[in-house]
Amino acid sequence: MRNTLLTTLLTGALALGVLPASAQEVLTVYTYDSFTSEWGPGPIVEKAFEAECKCDVKFVSVADGVALLNRVKLEGANTKADVVLGLDTNLTAEARASELFAPHGISAEGLTIPGGWSDDTFLPYDYGYFAVVYDTEKLRTPPASLKELVEGDKNQKIVIQDPRTSTPGLGLLLWIKSVYGDDAGDAWAKLKDRVLTVTPGWSEAYGLFTKGEAPMVLSYTTSPAYHIISDKTERYQAAAFSEGHYLQVEVAGMTTKGARNPLAKQFMAFIKAPGFQDAVPETQWMLPAAETSKPLNEAFDRMVKPTKSLTIPSEEIAEKRKAWIDEWLAVMSR
Repeated sequence: MRNTLLTTLLTGALALGVLPASAQEVLTVYTYDSFTSEWGPGPIVEKAFEAECKCDVKFVSVADGVALLNRVKLEGANTKADVVLGLDTNLTAEARASELFAPHGISAEGLTIPGGWSDDTFLPYDYGYFAVVYDTEKLRTPPASLKELVEGDKNQKIVIQDPRTSTPGLGLLLWIKSVYGDDAGDAWAKLKDRVLTVTPGWSEAYGLFTKGEAPMVLSYTTSPAYHIISDKTERYQAAAFSEGHYLQVEVAGMTTKGARNPLAKQFMAFIKAPGFQDAVPETQWMLPAAETSKPLNEAFDRMVKPTKSLTIPSEEIAEKRKAWIDEWLAVMSR
């Protein structure tokens, strides 16, 4: 009788499309802390995808994107991740070389990434440009170039992120390398005196900045849109740099484990859909990688628009990243 009752209840639940979590199919997504925070896109994306897949999405988060790749590589074939969301194009060659990711099979049609997109393993979900964001109440004249940042007033501090654990931290490293080349070590030696502290990830750095610990922070050209829309203030602005700004494209990848889970490919396709992309601008505070169902807030039109987009090929980064980080460490630890 008990078995008959359980069968009846289960059949009814199936008919209604509702199952207890233990009986639902599960998708495990590794990402970073700010994505899954209550103010990030994670909760919106989770709700929207679960409504579509009738499954259980489990987010597992770490501090930032570089830490994310480090964790997946450490776990290797035993990783629990079906999808890894939060790497960027500076890490894709290294991630691909790990042989832990499978082709996604999703068309690039509809993507709006500058320069187009043709990667069959990693799919973009947003993009933006790194920038120095400053407090207009503490800094009247912001740096107008990377050179002015490097050689400016040592009393006007900046909070940056660690390139070993953070994609923005790595972005600044590459930004300086793309502008200074072989003289990057000398540039870091000058900039070091302006660095208040180096944090593991973006969230810690931006938190110190908004608490008033420093008048500048490494962030994005679009970060001020948050303050305009949510805080109703234009106090925080991004400085436009004459040398250009380094481009970041954030991506998701399906693991070889995830390739055996149909939900993983379904989620990869969902990334391009409005259910995901609509959440990007006003929770991620980046630019969407595909079309949204509604126009962006006019505040985004007022953001700094780089006159030059700087990048370094991912293959070159994979080859030289360790040496460039060692160069940075040698200077910052003096």
